[in-house]
Amino acid sequence: MRVLLCVIGRPRHAGLADAIQDYESRAQRYWPLEVHELREESGRALSPEQVKDREGARLLERVPGDALVVACDPGGMSQDSAQFAAWLQQQRESARHVAFLIGGAHGLSEPVRTRATRRLSLAPWTLPHELARLVLAEQLYRAGTIVRGEPYHK
Repeated sequence: MRVLLCVIGRPRHAGLADAIQDYESRAQRYWPLEVHELREESGRALSPEQVKDREGARLLERVPGDALVVACDPGGMSQDSAQFAAWLQQQRESARHVAFLIGGAHGLSEPVRTRATRRLSLAPWTLPHELARLVLAEQLYRAGTIVRGEPYHK
């Protein structure tokens, strides 16, 4: 099993980039994690739909054909940390690759949502893509500690 994080853009703020790096490094202790940062599309001459479509195509290019695709989307299902950990462990036991996709400033394209097996809400409100990445990285780390019965999750 391999966990892929396919994200549009890089963190612009050093402090946020450091926090993301910290939690992604922590999560790698528990899950084989690969991160793919993909270029943001310039929206100067394009509509938001065109931006989403181009970014979505880049996201989908990075997803292996056998991976379970999870679209991080505010309209997706909510899970608490324990449920997420149990689901992720179940994927590990079935030896399934899991690809989490986080869109750019305009969100995810319809082809990405269609390809996704699951849509996961990281919060009940819309998050900037950088914060969504931080939240997901922290939850991946937390899921690892839950699965191993370590004291981080309280």
